[in-house]
Amino acid sequence: MARRPKLLYLVTEDWYFVSHRLPLAIAAKAAGFDVSVATRVQDHGDAIRNAGLNLIPISLSRSGLHPIREFRSIAGLAALIRGESPDLLHNVAMKPVTYGTLAARFHGPKAVVNALMGMGWAFSSDSAKAQMLRPLIKVALRTALSGVDTRVIVQNRDDATLLTDLRLARPEAIRLIRGSGVNPNAYSTQAPPPGPPLVILPARLIAPKGIFEFMQAAALLKAEGIDARFALVGAPDAANPAVVTREVIEPYTRAGQVEYWGWREDMAHVLSMANIVCLPTFYGEGLPKSLLEAAASARAIVATDVPGCREIVRHGENGWLVPPRNASELASALREAITQPELCTQYGAAGRLMVEREFSLEHVIKQTLDTYRELVEQA
Repeated sequence: MARRPKLLYLVTEDWYFVSHRLPLAIAAKAAGFDVSVATRVQDHGDAIRNAGLNLIPISLSRSGLHPIREFRSIAGLAALIRGESPDLLHNVAMKPVTYGTLAARFHGPKAVVNALMGMGWAFSSDSAKAQMLRPLIKVALRTALSGVDTRVIVQNRDDATLLTDLRLARPEAIRLIRGSGVNPNAYSTQAPPPGPPLVILPARLIAPKGIFEFMQAAALLKAEGIDARFALVGAPDAANPAVVTREVIEPYTRAGQVEYWGWREDMAHVLSMANIVCLPTFYGEGLPKSLLEAAASARAIVATDVPGCREIVRHGENGWLVPPRNASELASALREAITQPELCTQYGAAGRLMVEREFSLEHVIKQTLDTYRELVEQA
């Protein structure tokens, strides 16, 4: 019997792996790979083990920048990769891509898949810190993405163009796989319950997700007398320097302008209660899974006209696209959506059809497994 090729996933957080990559890993195992997952284990380790995958706890931080600590992280990853000796390494998101590829450069596999889930804060922020770090990150990315036996997965056309224009990756190495995919059958398309329309923002609570713009837009619409509810569905991301804390949200909740629902595992149920899904992000998105889930639930979407969002939201077809960082324009689009329920129903149906045709989990898994086979067969 031929040896099963070893596939190692490197992801910073176990919750992210379970939410965005677990079905892919299970499919890879069924396709004949021996699958291991290296991640920071918190609350989702059992879900990974119960899927029959080998779980390797690591301590890689998403946000750390201390030179000595980061060097130790790379050295630890190098030892891990050397010990596991995978045939294929799949790094997910910016830090695992740069650190994982560097760690694997001399003792790791020839075949590497680097999945960039958007270009992130460093390329979307205009802060002094981001501008200072951007040249260093470009050098690190150019090094990480340049291997002959490397494929680079991006989730939207804008990121593919950016990587090519900045000469960070070879065009022939780039694979456009739009999002993490969703199973449309897991989401109800029934009409939301009666009552005032419910608008939800499902995201980590960090400022670049447009949390402040959403709360400001809700306050504007409430002041106009618009009869609607506005809910934040997500938890503060304490590891992110742009975290939006409960204390910051409290004045809006106390005034009855927004509701705070916190982290929810039952997103299909949450979406079934919503009329409209809103994501006013100005973060460097890949393709937000929350918007794929919204479209799968046949919900109209109001989002910002930025990379990732405009991959799934088509203005005038399944939702509204508005300029980023503009609470007034956001309020205007939300007003239009709230006051036109028939149009929202039409947009929701169009979004559901879009997901079935272009963004299904089955489609994403097939494209990714094809990339794996391409690399393993030529290695």
